[in-house]
Amino acid sequence: MAPSEYTRMVLNERPKTLINEQTLRKETVPFDLKPGPHEAVVKVIYNSIDPAMRSWMSDARSYLPPVKIGEVMRAIGVGVVVIPGSESKLKKGLQEYAILKDDEANKFDLVPGAEPIDYLGPLGPTGGLTAYIGLFEIGKIKAGETIVVSAAGGSVGSLVSQFAKKAGARVVGIVGSDEKVEWLTKDVGIDFAFNYKSPTWKEDFIKQVGYTDVYFDNVGGDISAFIYTRMNTFGRVAFCDREDSPGLQNYVQIVTQRLTVQGFIVVDHQSVFEKASKQIATWLADGSIKRRYHIVDGLEKAAEAINLLFTGKNLGKVILAVSDPKAEI
Repeated sequence: MAPSEYTRMVLNERPKTLINEQTLRKETVPFDLKPGPHEAVVKVIYNSIDPAMRSWMSDARSYLPPVKIGEVMRAIGVGVVVIPGSESKLKKGLQEYAILKDDEANKFDLVPGAEPIDYLGPLGPTGGLTAYIGLFEIGKIKAGETIVVSAAGGSVGSLVSQFAKKAGARVVGIVGSDEKVEWLTKDVGIDFAFNYKSPTWKEDFIKQVGYTDVYFDNVGGDISAFIYTRMNTFGRVAFCDREDSPGLQNYVQIVTQRLTVQGFIVVDHQSVFEKASKQIATWLADGSIKRRYHIVDGLEKAAEAINLLFTGKNLGKVILAVSDPKAEI
């Protein structure tokens, strides 16, 4: 039985720094969703919380148009089709509710070793696919090379680190807590990890690592300014930066070390999605990929969840739990 109403989060005002209680507004609206041909009503179970959401709130040129004031906040999600429209290819099965056109949704069958939430993590566009494309298509990692990954404890960085180890690289992670250092070195098994909040991390990096061939840049700012001085000649930078980072520094190193620096957006590489998904699914099936989720319960906590990405307090991929996957419509 359909509910009488449902909730959604709309953009109330554009943030200047971190998201605050005024940025997003919770709305309760009547459940009057009626799918047309080739559409379906989807009950959202999980929303992916990603750094890109902060840029979508900004009224600036980007690869997607900004979310308008009063518009439902954009997010990637996993859900269940509850009311298929006529002629829809989306059949009942596997904001709180949304109407999606057939070509706006990807139907998936669970692969061995995976759960639905993994389609927002290692099998998702803002998780495993971004990691795979940035590492292999942009960074062009090779066995025996060294790679440095900033935000290495996050949804993309932790997967980049693991994929790079599988490629035979020496992997160095930069994170914001000792707990993340321990997880990456002891549980994930990368070679080195540094807490950038330590006053000696740069000296420690120079002594223990030296130089790197590839840098997977998730943060920009002071960390990246330092890593640019530690690049080998003809090194490569896969730039997957976030909006709030300061401008590029030490960019003279691009010339002196003849670096290749390329920003990328995952949707530009859809031709690689099938190959990447099959490989990642194989790793999930054999249990060799570790992933962990930082789940925040409730749509009303969306702002809190987004801010976790920029304070470094998340322990893994940030997921907003919207509804009970076992509950009826």
